[in-house]
Amino acid sequence: MPNEQGPDHSRRKERSRQAILAATRALVAEEPYEKVTVEAIAARAGVGKQTIYRRWPTKSAVVFAAFLALSEDADGQSIALPDTGDLEADLKLVMRATAEEFADPALDRLIRALNTEISNDAALAAEYREKLSQPLEEAKKARLRSAQEAGQLAADADLDLALEVLYAPLFQRWLHRSGPLTAAYADALVDATLRAFAPEQE
Repeated sequence: MPNEQGPDHSRRKERSRQAILAATRALVAEEPYEKVTVEAIAARAGVGKQTIYRRWPTKSAVVFAAFLALSEDADGQSIALPDTGDLEADLKLVMRATAEEFADPALDRLIRALNTEISNDAALAAEYREKLSQPLEEAKKARLRSAQEAGQLAADADLDLALEVLYAPLFQRWLHRSGPLTAAYADALVDATLRAFAPEQE
């Protein structure tokens, strides 16, 4: 009798997990969010819905897992911000990529779906902050702290505030669909932030 806990079983479980997450992202991109159901995800992934419920108790949990998987590298670790020593270039690279992600129609619908769930589910909001938001904020602050230590930002700069100045306008524009999310706009946010938190000239 085969060992159900062996490598083949683990590989099957991982293939099933990846299929479910991919199906979730595809359906959210294709359908109005309210029409996306666990049953539809299971059918698209080619699994039984109980396979999903054994791992995730609700649709919102599956949507969060599908989004979280996008922020992981091949080893399942969060990707750190680049640190080449050139703060302006590093931030523009990151902000352009962020603007591009928010402007992507498929990702836009997934992020909006996740925000809908977070706004109505305090437990999911706490999990989102613990597993994604807070680690990303710490990675961003670590990059700014490195620049601060190198004298590229004011020694007394409030790094939490600097991140808000950098990211909040982008999120606001995306949320209200009030303007294009272009590379030029991303660059402008970086320029404005670096001016606001620049070290004093002697």
